[in-house]
Amino acid sequence: MKRTANAHWNGTLQAGSGEITTQSTVLNKTQYSFKTRFADGIGTNPEELIAAAHAGCFTMAVGAALTQAGFTPGDLTTDAILDLDMQALSITGIHLELKASAIEGVDEAKFKAIAEDAKANCIISKALNVPFTLNVTYA
Repeated sequence: MKRTANAHWNGTLQAGSGEITTQSTVLNKTQYSFKTRFADGIGTNPEELIAAAHAGCFTMAVGAALTQAGFTPGDLTTDAILDLDMQALSITGIHLELKASAIEGVDEAKFKAIAEDAKANCIISKALNVPFTLNVTYA
């Protein structure tokens, strides 16, 4: 299986602009630029897309792990906060904030163990070569 995306860029780093399109066309010529990447602008940026991919993959992995453990997943919401070092121009980490509720029969310790396993084993976690952190809120 292959998943694809396309990026087009025209112009200098600060004055140029580009478009990102995904295979599914959910992103279809979505604007990105220096401002959307390093300041405040309208559009997306690669780091935001990495954070979105990580949040989505991790949340699905938690749901799958809960199901494998015999629990019915309830509401799972993950915020992924990507840290970008502007001086070194590198991603220094991603912090995952998982909030969960309505999972019958699982205690907090078991849930946290399942979440930690999902963090280590989701496809995007494995693909990224940065430190990951995880904070779990269980209600």
